[in-house]
Amino acid sequence: MTSSVAIARIGEIDEGKGKAFEIGEKRIAIFHVDGQFHALDDACPHAGASLAEGYLENGKVGCPWHYAEFELTTGRHCHSPATCGVTVYPVTLESGEVFVEVI
Repeated sequence: MTSSVAIARIGEIDEGKGKAFEIGEKRIAIFHVDGQFHALDDACPHAGASLAEGYLENGKVGCPWHYAEFELTTGRHCHSPATCGVTVYPVTLESGEVFVEVI
């Protein structure tokens, strides 16, 4: 079962930055890049670092600890040491709020 959850106001996430949020038992990172919002699992699958604290470059987020990279739109890993991707969640904007669809 999926549900859409209001996670933040649009202005709470600065352009070019990420921020982590708790939704139930999940920790999800929201990124604001080029006017678009992307949501994915916050924990890097390699060692558990917060991806919300990582760097953003060319449509990817890089892990702040060991520099594994993940595509913001697909969650696919692009750079070692991670060997798998992260889950991506659909994002919608409505009435000034960022909604994330979670499973």
